Amino acid sequence: MIIIGAKGFAKEVLEVIWQKNSYNEILFFDNVTQNLGDLVYEKFRILKDFEQVKSYFSSQDDRTFTLGIGNPVYRYQLYSQFAKLGGIFTSTISPYAHIGHFGNSIGEGCNIMTGSIITNSVRIERGVLINLNCTIGHDSQIGEFVEMSPGTSISGNCTIGRCCVFGTNSTVLPKVTIGENVIVGAGAVVVKDVPDNSLVVGIPGVVKKELPPLNL
Repeated sequence: MIIIGAKGFAKEVLEVIWQKNSYNEILFFDNVTQNLGDLVYEKFRILKDFEQVKSYFSSQDDRTFTLGIGNPVYRYQLYSQFAKLGGIFTSTISPYAHIGHFGNSIGEGCNIMTGSIITNSVRIERGVLINLNCTIGHDSQIGEFVEMSPGTSISGNCTIGRCCVFGTNSTVLPKVTIGENVIVGAGAVVVKDVPDNSLVVGIPGVVKKELPPLNL
């Protein structure tokens, strides 16, 4: 499996994969960072351009990849590039996350980290990042490439649009709908519906700014 990224969050994704012991070979990809060296932890090879990725996929039966970076737009862009090279977008789910047994669906390429709790009848779409110790309540839907920072709490019967970002320890109260491309600040409490392309901060959450619309 290739982990996209070789710093920060990519190292946490490595731990999840290592916990599950489910891949014979793990590599990283980073074509941005200068002076990175050739190995992560003196063990895992770093691919540094898309030609290396293409060559690796063409020579292997295992063409899986996962995202080890934040930012929904960057995640979508790199997913698209790797998919065009023949990669298979794959979820990494910590064995120490608790996922209910009834009515859940998890799309391809999600990262679900240690300590997270997902109850029942929850739909999580492609490429979602659910960081450490997040919770998602029953009958909620999480759109593509949403990013939840540690401690995010989504209550029951919520709908979250694609490419939203939730700051650390933010909370969404029950039956709230949040549009796409919304940023919720750290510690904010969202108590009512939020339109697309908004920045929300505070307790209770207030729309402070309109954001440029997505261009994906």
